[in-house]
Amino acid sequence: MKPAIPTYRPIPLLRRTVLALACLAPCASVVQAQAPAPRAYATLAMVAEPQTLDPMASTADLVGTIMQHVYEPLYTFDAKWAVVPMLAEAAPRISADGKTYAITLRKNVQLHSGRALTADDVVASLQRWMEQSPRGKAVGKQVERIAAKGPLGVEIVLKEPYAPLLAQLALPSGMAAIMAKESIATPLKEFVGTGPYRFKERRPDQFVLLSRFDQYTARSEPANGYGGKREAAIAELRFVPVPNANTRVEGALAGQYDFADLLPTESLPRLEKAAGKTVPIMTPSFGFPYLVLNTKEGVMASAPLRQAVQQALGTGEMLAAGFGDTRFFTVEANHFPKGSPFYSEAGSAAYNQRNAPKAKEAAAKAGYQGQPIRVLTSRQYDFHYNMSLLMAEQLKRAGFKVDLNVVDWATLVQRRNDAKLWDIYVTHSGQFPEPMLSPPQLGDGAPGWWETPTKQAALAAFNAEPNPAKRAALWGKVQQLVYDEVPYINVGKFSGLSARSPALDNYQPATWPFFWNAKIK
Repeated sequence: MKPAIPTYRPIPLLRRTVLALACLAPCASVVQAQAPAPRAYATLAMVAEPQTLDPMASTADLVGTIMQHVYEPLYTFDAKWAVVPMLAEAAPRISADGKTYAITLRKNVQLHSGRALTADDVVASLQRWMEQSPRGKAVGKQVERIAAKGPLGVEIVLKEPYAPLLAQLALPSGMAAIMAKESIATPLKEFVGTGPYRFKERRPDQFVLLSRFDQYTARSEPANGYGGKREAAIAELRFVPVPNANTRVEGALAGQYDFADLLPTESLPRLEKAAGKTVPIMTPSFGFPYLVLNTKEGVMASAPLRQAVQQALGTGEMLAAGFGDTRFFTVEANHFPKGSPFYSEAGSAAYNQRNAPKAKEAAAKAGYQGQPIRVLTSRQYDFHYNMSLLMAEQLKRAGFKVDLNVVDWATLVQRRNDAKLWDIYVTHSGQFPEPMLSPPQLGDGAPGWWETPTKQAALAAFNAEPNPAKRAALWGKVQQLVYDEVPYINVGKFSGLSARSPALDNYQPATWPFFWNAKIK
């Protein structure tokens, strides 16, 4: 239906003049108001569809990256990986025997449900974390009890001193996320945290939407790494799964994404040439790729066969296949870099052997009879897949039969929990300052299921020692044990490559990318 045509009635000349003069300023305002408003959202290309949004249910970096905007921990890390308070008011008061931690919460921290956070929420959240998260289960074995002490006091009592406790509570991966106690369920149906963003909507294989939480209670300290003041300067974060790495590259070059995570290293020259369209971000010492071996069932349950596999592998070649450009990787046996308090060369003779004849002989002595080694890998992380292809060839040269299973990342994360489905899987971790933070196989219950008396004894001594200098020496014994029993193989170290649009301002590169304090120009 056509709109009715208004009837024109002449306005007297004097009245028209007055109206015209009165309209000058308002009309200018109307013209300005019709100009395009600043963009209020950011589109963020992630490597895959998250298999869950429960931050306790998975140690996958992708889950932690997204949900750290919704949930917050008691403590977090600053830019130098020192532990700093987040929901806690300050550092805990620790008893003389190292067993009791008294934590006071910040006042008037608002939950997304509209009420203030209390100690009861924290106790319920940490109890759930110790029941469900692989990291939480490991910590739970050290805990005697957790109790609320008034509305803002939390007391954690340990069975024995446990030096990594605060670092464990701070890690975004497998997070000790603090949530509203009434939202706690298995599985989670509501995502009620205290973060600068609140959960808005999820459409599988399309996006996860987070929106600004206007009642967010920020810390007063300046922003510093994951610590300090957090501000949701962007109204909406749109996390989009883009499993194909080349698609993420092309989308970044075309300006389709404000951020594109974990790009292939060979795309760096193209990103560098596209000045004004995209900004490459290189994160040195981003992390380490590693291979998890199934010590519970199947052919890799034999320690001598795991040692034979280790002898067959040339990790230097694998890193070159995964990253190409030597600026992106370092071939070294030490799990922690030089300058770190945990630098050690223990076990280095077993690293990067690439000795097919020796491996073949060792496998025969161990009773290997040609059973297929089922390697579980994914193309969501391009370097995982490329390393897997080369690893398969190295194993075949040593006489092993290899069954390479290439699946999407969500399927890999699901399958690795079933010991009957795989023998080796390929993954990676961030490089952290505390050994017990990664890989999860150092804890209990993580896929791989490394549980031996020697491991328990070495880690018990390491974790009970509060003196940093003494802990450093004890870590060398743990690293030696990893090379001896081969629950996992540390391939080396790598730097990460991602990209942002010029419109994404004040983004700070991080192991788990975060977008509070970032702005859209």
